[in-house]
Amino acid sequence: MKAKFNVLVERDEDGYYVATVPSLPGCHTQAKSLDDLIERAKEAIELYLEVEKEIVPGTPSTRRRLEGGRRPGSPPPL
Repeated sequence: MKAKFNVLVERDEDGYYVATVPSLPGCHTQAKSLDDLIERAKEAIELYLEVEKEIVPGTPSTRRRLEGGRRPGSPPPL
């Protein structure tokens, strides 16, 4: 099941549409058309959730970092 989020859409002084997802702090995007804005908002939400998975304790990638595991190509711990 896909999660659903409320998205606030406004128009700025330059004519751009701006989308903000109130339940995801810092998740916002902008576009010249509503069609582009919808696609960009979906992408912004997906990326936000992907990053959140990496930094929330208990998820596999965070657990790996806490246990001293490294991702390929990451610098060694200090």
